[in-house]
Amino acid sequence: MAEKAVDADRASEDSSQPNGHSQHKEGFWALALGSIGVVFGDIGTSPLYAMREALGHARGGGGGEMAVLGVVSLITWALILIVTIKYVVFLMRADNKGEGGTLALMALAQRVSPGRRSLIIFVLGMAGAALFYGDGIITPAVSVMGAVEGLKLAPGIGSRLDQGTVQMVAAVILVALFLVQSRGTASMAKFFGPITALWFLTLGGLGLLHISDDFSILRALSPHYGVLFLVDNGFLGFVILGSVFLAVTGAEALYADMGHFGKRPIQAAWLGLCLPALVLNYFGQGALVLSDPSARANPFFEMIPQAAYWPVLALATLAAIIASQAVITGAFSMTQQAVSLGLFPRIDIRRTSETQAGQIYVPQVNTFLMVGVLVLIAMFRDSSSLASAYGIAVTGSMFVDTLLFFYIVRYMWKRPVWQAAGASLVFGLIDVVFITSNLLKFFDGAWLPLALGAALMVIMWTWTRGAALLAEKSRRDSVPLAELADILKVRAPHRAPGTAIFLTSDPDTAPVALMHNLKHNKVLHEKNIILTIHTAETPRVSDENRIRIEPINDDFKKLVIAYGFMEQPNVPKALGLCRKQGLKFDIMATSFFLGRRSVVPSAQSGMPLWQDKLFIFLMRNAANPTDFYKIPPGRVVEMGAQVTV
Repeated sequence: MAEKAVDADRASEDSSQPNGHSQHKEGFWALALGSIGVVFGDIGTSPLYAMREALGHARGGGGGEMAVLGVVSLITWALILIVTIKYVVFLMRADNKGEGGTLALMALAQRVSPGRRSLIIFVLGMAGAALFYGDGIITPAVSVMGAVEGLKLAPGIGSRLDQGTVQMVAAVILVALFLVQSRGTASMAKFFGPITALWFLTLGGLGLLHISDDFSILRALSPHYGVLFLVDNGFLGFVILGSVFLAVTGAEALYADMGHFGKRPIQAAWLGLCLPALVLNYFGQGALVLSDPSARANPFFEMIPQAAYWPVLALATLAAIIASQAVITGAFSMTQQAVSLGLFPRIDIRRTSETQAGQIYVPQVNTFLMVGVLVLIAMFRDSSSLASAYGIAVTGSMFVDTLLFFYIVRYMWKRPVWQAAGASLVFGLIDVVFITSNLLKFFDGAWLPLALGAALMVIMWTWTRGAALLAEKSRRDSVPLAELADILKVRAPHRAPGTAIFLTSDPDTAPVALMHNLKHNKVLHEKNIILTIHTAETPRVSDENRIRIEPINDDFKKLVIAYGFMEQPNVPKALGLCRKQGLKFDIMATSFFLGRRSVVPSAQSGMPLWQDKLFIFLMRNAANPTDFYKIPPGRVVEMGAQVTV
């Protein structure tokens, strides 16, 4: 993901200072350019296939005047209503300390809503996150395949290529893309914005070039052509809406990547370049099909002049690769947030840049996405078939955003219930129409992202439920920390020099590792710190609010280290902040005690036996807390215990 941006709103406040305006202006446009490469890559590759798929489902092959006007009108107004009004105007106002996206919105809604509704919000957040991964698998496959299929119309070689060769080329490109993820993309990210901006300029230029083929296409600006087209096609028109939605896939990225670039740079990039370029291109494709109905088979590639075909094809492929890269990196970021919020077990998350916080690599997610993409290419073979599986995950994710938006309007903005319900109802009806339309393609491939999302929701629910049951059991079997401290004051065991830090999720009860150390080693260190890592419902926590120290007595202190859900924990670095509050650590004289629990299933637990076994599998494959919290391995002591769940 691109470099973390300074909030544009905050930067604008500095513009009143000397030279502030010019500095803000340069930073603003740099952020706007960067957002084009990351935020709009997915929606920018939609012209490769959206118009083709929508016209292909229309009566008579989609070459008739009403079909072309209707499809172009529907695409145009989908871009206006869903992307511009819903996301750019409204949802981008609902930010969590500058961050957007489903999980950020979930955390924000939980923070501002009454506690009794938290479970509903939590489940909605899980659903949105699960659907995002479905989108993350399909987007690279359909984007790259849609671009590479242009080889079949390329001058000189197109007639000699079959679909199998196109599949192979797309697979090689995608495998190479996934293999370079571990190296990071910081060095290449600076080129994403300019390349994608050139792509949007090319889209607009091709559209302008062909609008003159039939100026009557401008009638499609009127929404009534879209309505007439739907009425004329009846139930088939409802089916076509699923293909029309392909034009707005990627809209959620405007909101999800808001924290990386700021609201106003993204809004400026969309309104100033991306939206006009997309509308011009779709109108150009429509005018071309009106003048030459045979072009409806692949209107985008038919509109490219022969002399410019290879450069445009190369640019289209680069744009598809950049769009795929943005989705892959988004999946890494989503995973980091999900782990921080307790939806997934600890997982290996690696930083690939020392200066850019968003540059991370998650090996398991990368492998999962690569295998999934290759399976999709083998199963569906071409972009038309892939397009049938596309859309349902995105529409579902958008609907989750709409439902969570109700809580923001009602409790954060403190609007009456009827206003919150009205705002959500308008957008919700649009979402439901597109969801239902995409569900009609269930047996054509839409089942895949839904099945994947359902499996991920089961995993997330199992992990959160199992962790809660385990915590409750540990709490019942534990001794209150204050009570233990009083007992040890009266009957002091042998004292060992140095400091012992005991990691625990519940700072009010004695950690399992502490109890085992007293039971088996019969020693207590001179200084004992009960350490809890807390994840805040905000993206980041300032250093001033990072740590909180609460003395219990001379022997024990509670230490809480807080991190935002967008941050990676680093315990030794956070301990350095304790010096400012008078708590000093010599890392070489400090031992970290971790409780390692061996979990066994139980038929009498709060979950079915199969769910117990799944939870145990997840626990066994979770990342080592020593690595996850960046604790020096040579200073760690693990104390084992067996528990049932």
